[in-house]
Amino acid sequence: MTALDAPTGLAETPAPAARIAAPPAARTLPASLRPSRWLPIVLMILALAALWQITAQGMPYLLPPLQAIAETLIGNPAYYLENAWITLQEALIGLAIAFVGSSILAVAISEVAVLRRAIMPIAVVLNVTPLVAIAPALVVAFGFGPEPKLIVTAIICFFPILINVSVGLRSVPTAVLQFYKTIHASRAEMLWHVRVPSALPYLFAALKIVFPLSIVGAVVAEMFAPGASEGLGTAIGLASSNNKLPVIYASIFMLALMGAALLGLITAVERRALRWHETHADGA
Repeated sequence: MTALDAPTGLAETPAPAARIAAPPAARTLPASLRPSRWLPIVLMILALAALWQITAQGMPYLLPPLQAIAETLIGNPAYYLENAWITLQEALIGLAIAFVGSSILAVAISEVAVLRRAIMPIAVVLNVTPLVAIAPALVVAFGFGPEPKLIVTAIICFFPILINVSVGLRSVPTAVLQFYKTIHASRAEMLWHVRVPSALPYLFAALKIVFPLSIVGAVVAEMFAPGASEGLGTAIGLASSNNKLPVIYASIFMLALMGAALLGLITAVERRALRWHETHADGA
């Protein structure tokens, strides 16, 4: 057999080193550092900043220049940090009260149909009612301390958690419930091992809403509760009465940072807690 007659299969098969292409440099970067992740938001921020500056030049009575806001923040950072800390405490304490109360009530109405039929219609109505209007009445009842602001914040956060968690607790597929009944699982076991895991995605969806909403509730309560002397809501009210636009927007900037930080925190916790769930199975 000559060299021309020899089988050519081995010669045509590429070497293993040739088949393995070097990974692109972009793929070696963490997902958060890839330009496709951060470049769009950076471009959007720059575009919004340019639009803000153009509007501030044409309508200075509506928007102050960005440099004026920055100078206000840099010139007196302690003022904004102290008031932000007061507002954050009110928001988180009110949210904690709402979380505990609404979770207990959600379990009760998911287990007792009579309670569900009696409470859920009222909860839906109250959820769309502007409850911040009761802030002045709460001041009359509880005085000028933090209690009225905590109550308003708790009420605002209460119903979104209640409605979402109650729906999640009852979202278990019928086949799963029938299986646990066949193995004679107790009601407590079904609640802990079936209903609570089923409700977790609904709970985190509600928390993504109420974490930033708690900041809004605390600020609105500070603005509508007479006698308030601390908090970013009070700072906005005082600056508005004195026509200090840079102070108003500096306070709003601090509120936006707080809301974004809380939303980022609950999103990170959700990704870690729901790794087993299908919505996070791909690492999204």
